[in-house]
Amino acid sequence: MLEVKNLHVYYGQIHALKGVTFAVKKGEIVTLIGGNGAGKTTTLKTISRLLPSKEGEIVYKGENINGVKAHDLVKKGLIQVPEGRHVFPLMTVQENLDLGAYTRRNKKEIGQDLEKVFTLFPRLKERRNQLAGTLSGGEQQMLAMGRALMARPELLLLDEPSMGLAPLLVREIFGIVTEINKTGVTILLVEQNANMALSIADRGYVIETGRVVLEGDAQSLAANEDVKKAYLGG
Repeated sequence: MLEVKNLHVYYGQIHALKGVTFAVKKGEIVTLIGGNGAGKTTTLKTISRLLPSKEGEIVYKGENINGVKAHDLVKKGLIQVPEGRHVFPLMTVQENLDLGAYTRRNKKEIGQDLEKVFTLFPRLKERRNQLAGTLSGGEQQMLAMGRALMARPELLLLDEPSMGLAPLLVREIFGIVTEINKTGVTILLVEQNANMALSIADRGYVIETGRVVLEGDAQSLAANEDVKKAYLGG
């Protein structure tokens, strides 16, 4: 579903990504793990065309998307849930979810998807008329994910969904990520909580200072001594 080939990205003079290469197959959960500043978020933003690349190729469903604008990718089913959630604080939960479907026209399908979101996130249904800015961090994360689902993603880019959340909520959010994946949505997950990410992923890639330094199935990465020491607290 996604191929990233030899991606080079700069912030001014800073060489942030140095030849990042990886792939995501249809139906998988693939995670990118690494420390702060490794290039994980930059990778997601470049895939969703919020950042330009200096070199390299991004192929989504067989199409080179290097020149495609971010909003057109949304119409093609490539959706990102940004780090820090970025809900619209002065709009209600319902209005935020409605905005997720802004590229769509079939009201019946939109209504069906809204019910699916409320089934996944019952708290959003309870708070549908509440301003998004008054929600807890966990509820805002649910809203950001729900808003993304309203766009009918085929490939969902999730950036640090557990950031700032209590451990109990982290488990709940990751349980929902696996439920979303079971409905047929392919997921590329960036996550500092490497333990949790590898527990639900099929495969993973370790990024250090803008390079992929290790790859493999999630179980073998979780058992790798270097990964344990660096990212799993072992």
